Amino acid sequence: MFASIRHIFSLPELKSKIGFTLMMLVICRFGAYIPVPGINGDLAVQLFKAATGGSQNLFQLMDVFSGGAFAQMTIIALGVMPYISASIIFQLLMALIPSLQRDVKESPDQGKRKMGKWMRVMTIGIALFQSALFAKYALKINSGAQGIIMPEMLEFTCMGLPWLFYLTVMLTMTAGTMLLMWVGEQITEKGIGNGMSLIITTGILSSIPKITGSIIQQLNLDSQEVGGLTFSSLAVLMTLFVMIIMGTILVIQGQRRIPLQYARRVIGDAAQSSSQGNQPYIPLKINYAGVVPVIFASSLLMFPATIAQFMSKGIDLSTFVRLLSPGSWLHTVLYVALIIFFTYFWTATQFHPDQIASDMKKNGAFIPGVRQGKETQKHIELVMNRMTCVGALSLALIAILPTLITRLLGVDPNISHFFGGTSLLILVGVVLDTTKQIESHLLMKRYDGFMRNLRAKPF
Repeated sequence: MFASIRHIFSLPELKSKIGFTLMMLVICRFGAYIPVPGINGDLAVQLFKAATGGSQNLFQLMDVFSGGAFAQMTIIALGVMPYISASIIFQLLMALIPSLQRDVKESPDQGKRKMGKWMRVMTIGIALFQSALFAKYALKINSGAQGIIMPEMLEFTCMGLPWLFYLTVMLTMTAGTMLLMWVGEQITEKGIGNGMSLIITTGILSSIPKITGSIIQQLNLDSQEVGGLTFSSLAVLMTLFVMIIMGTILVIQGQRRIPLQYARRVIGDAAQSSSQGNQPYIPLKINYAGVVPVIFASSLLMFPATIAQFMSKGIDLSTFVRLLSPGSWLHTVLYVALIIFFTYFWTATQFHPDQIASDMKKNGAFIPGVRQGKETQKHIELVMNRMTCVGALSLALIAILPTLITRLLGVDPNISHFFGGTSLLILVGVVLDTTKQIESHLLMKRYDGFMRNLRAKPF
């Protein structure tokens, strides 16, 4: 392990990639402490906690992903959530509009550039919309507790709206989102790992000191009275923490290996088979989509309830919001259903068995007992559908298990959000993906990887 770490920093290319990635992530964290002009960040945090009351809505999720930047109303308060929303929309459009799929298949580089351009435009639009909601949210809090917004920002009004405040918040936060998007693209291109995922992971990791302090405070060690969190509850949480990490690694790393054979080639008088030596195979992942379904399901499910909170007070939507609140049976059922849907959807859009079957036929490879061409494609599809079912159900179980247990234990929502499935699944998934990329650089330089004990195992 330590020898591999020394090898990492002995390779100039890999060392520069890691250094560049860390530098860009530090820049992102600086933005988390720069408030929007005209906002009292310290007071905003207190009012945010009082307004949410620990409930989990879209804003709470954005605050977790942004590492507390949302609660402080900083320039990167929106984080990369607009980009994630744009990604969801474009993946749906790719599945519904055949011409978009054709563009990407015929000219992958040009098609990806075109999709990236339109995704950036859509991200700007979503960021402007979400920042406008954010401004309305800040005005709502400020009306009950003066001081969060500077009075000067509210003096310039038009048709009863403080347009200067709205304009400042919308432009500043949208610019912050575009900065994060640019940083993420730079990390993906010039650094190590997926930029957007690393930005989200950095935000989640930044909450560790706050969560640790909250745990110590709730244990109430300075008093003889029982605190809000007991040692038995903490032990259950830590056990759950370890189980989720192990389960996530098994689900993400596990794979089903379909054996391959190659047609015999006659060389002179001897018939030799290219399948001699190590048996070739097609690795099919149990969870091909990774943690993407969890992110998509969380964002999509929390959005309606959050929008309902901004509706007119004359409309009674309390029942609707209560039904979609985390912990309710409807929320749990929809959460599981969306995770399963997005797992199948992402796998269907990213995994192409027809292309695999075509490449196998060109190279003279075949699956024992299966005809080449259409039969091979159908066989791969059947196996992948079964694997996706196992992966989707496992992912859904890991995602909701912490919520169910922590609700029974009565643990503080802030602690349960960190130990909960969404945050932990993202952390483990991103760490595994990044370590795989680092290991691939080591193997190219003829060094042994440092994930020997985490190799993908056949299922």
